[in-house]
Amino acid sequence: MSVPGIVQSTLDDEEIAARVSLGGEDQLFITPTRTLVYRADGLLSDESVDDYPHDADRLTLSEGRRKTKFTLEYALEGTREFTVPSSKTDAALHPVLAGVLNGNDITEPGETVVQTYRFSELTLLITSDRLVKHIGGAVWDEDYEEYHFGDVSELSFEDGSVAMQIVLVVDGRPQRIKAPNEEANDLRERLKRALFDYHDVSSLEELNEKVGEDDETDQRADASMDFGDGVDPLDANPPEPDDQDAVDAGDPTGERGGRSQIEATPNQGPQDDPRSESDTGESAHGGGESAAGSNAEQRTATIETGNVFDESSANGTPQRTADQADAASDPDPELIERLDRLESAVDRQNDLIERQQETIDQLITELRRGR
Repeated sequence: MSVPGIVQSTLDDEEIAARVSLGGEDQLFITPTRTLVYRADGLLSDESVDDYPHDADRLTLSEGRRKTKFTLEYALEGTREFTVPSSKTDAALHPVLAGVLNGNDITEPGETVVQTYRFSELTLLITSDRLVKHIGGAVWDEDYEEYHFGDVSELSFEDGSVAMQIVLVVDGRPQRIKAPNEEANDLRERLKRALFDYHDVSSLEELNEKVGEDDETDQRADASMDFGDGVDPLDANPPEPDDQDAVDAGDPTGERGGRSQIEATPNQGPQDDPRSESDTGESAHGGGESAAGSNAEQRTATIETGNVFDESSANGTPQRTADQADAASDPDPELIERLDRLESAVDRQNDLIERQQETIDQLITELRRGR
């Protein structure tokens, strides 16, 4: 049958995958990306052709006594509709729905849609590689489920008085689908044939035996899967620096046993002292000097720990020398060197932690990609 010229000019070098007669000279042309509805010249309208892209987000049917309306919903273009005679509904739905699956990248290149079934709100599509199921008022939208034949490990059927139940074991989980007995035999045979062709077997027993063995092999492979020598897990306590880099925080100068603070003992004397006023004056003068010396010693002791004072007198009164005062004002070179080494060790540990985190992030990304 020839293609009308107006349709030929609309194809843009696309091939016609299917065509459905709508009665008279009206026809439906299906390409890989669009559905073309051709209306011949008549009494009420001129010759025309309308195209409907297959990247629709939703496809619904509104069936009447004489006509069925196809409604395609798009993310940007909104809603578009066309009608076909009610007697042509199933013949038109099958290629249109196959085109929508292809336009949404559900089916792969070279994959064919074998048959379409509608049972009230249940839509089933058997392709050469998978079974697609949709439940709802729409014939198809993004809330669908698919079972790839490569993931099937068992197929069985359970007959009932009203409906047949298909039991597909996919990834170790049984999936049950009910179909009315009126079309149960056709659905059973087409599904079996599609699975037989995919797995290159000739009987249901042979199919279950083959896919069951493949499933057991995959389970053993998964159980023995090893990621090999990867990144060592991060330790909650990072490695400590070398012993020579360690610094005793409790004794930064390396000197132990020294006093960290000098407690000034208040001068207490008897209230009734028979000494002369001169002795009293000298005692007061000496007490002032002693108090001033004690305050200076306290300030020096808070700067440096260790033995700052020498026991220079028999009564235990500390005396500060000029050399010790200079040592208190200058930082310890050994302490500075140790702090520098410790800071370098901490920087190395931080760099190591950052590299480990980058490696872990990359590993997570690749695992999510399914490598």
